[in-house]
Amino acid sequence: MADFDLIATAAFGLEAEVRFELEALGYPARIASPGRVLFHGGEQAIRDANLWLRCAERVLIRMAIGPANDFGLLFDLAREAPWAEWIPADGQFPVRGKSYKSLLTSVPACQRIVKKAVVEALRAGHGVEELPETNGDYAIEVAIANDEASLYLDTTGVGLHKRGYRPLVSEAPLRETLAAAMVRFSRWRPDRPFWDPFCGSGTIAIEAAMIGRDIAPGLNRRFACELWPRLAGDDWTTTRAAAERRVKPPLEERLSATDVSEDALKIARRSAAAAGVVDDIHFQIRDFADLSSKRDYGCLITNPPYGERIGEREEVEQLYRSMPSVLRRLKSWSHYIIAAGREFEGLVGQGASKRRKLYNGRIECTFYEFHGPRKPRDGGRGTRDESKPAAQRDETVNANDEGEAAESPTESPTESSTESSSLRPQASPPRAPQAFGGLRPEADRQATEFAARLAKRARHLRKWPTKREITCYRLYDRDIPEVPLAVDRYEDAIVVAEYERPHERTPAEHADWLDLMVRTIAKTLEIPRKEVFLRKRERQRGDAQYERVADEGAFRVVNEGGLRFRVNLSDYLDTGLFLDHRVTRGMVRDGAAGKRMLNLFAYTGSFTAYAAAGGATSTTTVDLSQTYLDWAAENLRLNGFEAGPTHYLHRADSRAYIDGLPRTPMFDLVVVDPPTFSNSKRLDDDWDVQRDAVPLLTAIRKRLADDGVVYFSTNFRRFKLDETALAGYSVREISKQTVPEDFRNQRIHRCWRLTATALG
Repeated sequence: MADFDLIATAAFGLEAEVRFELEALGYPARIASPGRVLFHGGEQAIRDANLWLRCAERVLIRMAIGPANDFGLLFDLAREAPWAEWIPADGQFPVRGKSYKSLLTSVPACQRIVKKAVVEALRAGHGVEELPETNGDYAIEVAIANDEASLYLDTTGVGLHKRGYRPLVSEAPLRETLAAAMVRFSRWRPDRPFWDPFCGSGTIAIEAAMIGRDIAPGLNRRFACELWPRLAGDDWTTTRAAAERRVKPPLEERLSATDVSEDALKIARRSAAAAGVVDDIHFQIRDFADLSSKRDYGCLITNPPYGERIGEREEVEQLYRSMPSVLRRLKSWSHYIIAAGREFEGLVGQGASKRRKLYNGRIECTFYEFHGPRKPRDGGRGTRDESKPAAQRDETVNANDEGEAAESPTESPTESSTESSSLRPQASPPRAPQAFGGLRPEADRQATEFAARLAKRARHLRKWPTKREITCYRLYDRDIPEVPLAVDRYEDAIVVAEYERPHERTPAEHADWLDLMVRTIAKTLEIPRKEVFLRKRERQRGDAQYERVADEGAFRVVNEGGLRFRVNLSDYLDTGLFLDHRVTRGMVRDGAAGKRMLNLFAYTGSFTAYAAAGGATSTTTVDLSQTYLDWAAENLRLNGFEAGPTHYLHRADSRAYIDGLPRTPMFDLVVVDPPTFSNSKRLDDDWDVQRDAVPLLTAIRKRLADDGVVYFSTNFRRFKLDETALAGYSVREISKQTVPEDFRNQRIHRCWRLTATALG
């Protein structure tokens, strides 16, 4: 029986995988052009290709190929093709077409010419005049490129991505053919763990289960050519029966597929049942942030939100940034992620081991491969196939990789692994074999030096706090440049603040490094790990100092100077008690007796509690946040005072509050400790300490009694106080006197004592 010229069409970037699929079926193939893989075979090849190709879109018979730079040549080419051998007299034969870089640019005109030519060929071939087109599906395709036309007969009908198991469509579905290709690119095998943490309707997991059990992708559907007289018959039954005999038993290790949407998981379970693999997949509601597994050497294959189709772009970028800290938990796994746009590597902070340009529908995507460590040989891990010529082995893998790309096929000319990006790291330094995370060689040395310094400081400060009636103090303050941390003791707990400093670690490696330092702190200070709280101290703008960053609720009541304060060690960038203002708080208490005290930008009201304890006749506490005013009220209660007329709490912008007061002496003692910058939505105008401090202090003077005192402090290191503009004050900087001795950083804040003088 004669062989035919057959074409398997494929989405951009999948041609090489389709070629390997065909060769595995026993049909030599080559990539003829982007999206087209040419192979040869008889009628059984058509059946096999339709039934078994996982990554192809359609199987076409090439009926003719030849020059077509005018309509006459196109008509003659189409009329001479053997259409009557395939299409019966009553067959339907719609014509679709496309043209690329050719003189015949009108696709509708080309379709009409081909239609007329096929009509003539069928009339002559069947000896009839009428062609009713009432039966079957014999779709014809005319493709013209560079003035050469190819004419095809579509044997598939509905595209091969329609497996027949997904009757419903969820939001932003992934094509089954692309999902299967992602699994095949990953080199996942059934003896390895599998996880899709953004499973949606479950397509990737279902395709993986079908691959693992050798279930033919077309087993549960029908094809257009099954009804063609030439191909209909028992051969289809025989072919399907052979495919059914190849189906393997249920997988020993179930695949994991998780998502936050119960509706999506319902569709996924229904589709998996239709595909016959529902018992092979464990579907579960789980947030990506909660991803973890005790299993080793697994494959994470996923299609997270792109931003173009689901959610806001900013949310998607935040998700991408969070990935390294989550994926580093899977230390021996490899990760395969498809994403739109070209900034993914920049957002996750490291380059991929390999990348492929692909399309999900019309969305241009990149498939990123992050290879994990090789599974030990005695665990059944395959090795590189060095028997292939170098040209046939994948040459886009990093030379340092010992992971998953060992058996990757040669890419098609359309695949791209060298796309540049302004955000993409151009070179990855040598690092641990983990895909995400791991410790660099210098980490152990740094931890050892850090432990020694921390232990020395702890011994030095062992008796120091008791003499000063404090239980919260700084143990370590960036003493070692390579370990830029601040370590504060809050009685039986530790708060660690990380300061931003340049380093060469990837985000995931840095997270592992921080974990090492936290473990070092816990071990050195003999404190349970759960009582060590880590926060990152970045340069903040706006009202970020007031934003909640966690929800652990690690509240404690601590002691300072005979007073008690409520602190939160876990949920905010600051604990609620600024330790560097300990001395200044003492000054306020010492000078508060008989005074009317005002606390602006009050935060949690610690200055207010000190003033009340020092004998202030009244206190007024002003802050824009109700959360912190409630906190201030609690601090007052802890020390025997109640919020009310005597200790008044007022929610307002400090500038607006002062401007709304009468210009008459109302206060004797004022504390002003503002943020550097704030752009809270509750403010009419942004606050900038350099711009707004002097006008505010000037306005305060008009409400301050003669000889009254203002303590003004700022953490803005470049702040310059224009003393000449402060009429009515005697100004003295007291920064050196107010920074506690346990702080190595003597510039952690600047502080001034302003004493009211006669107004001119």
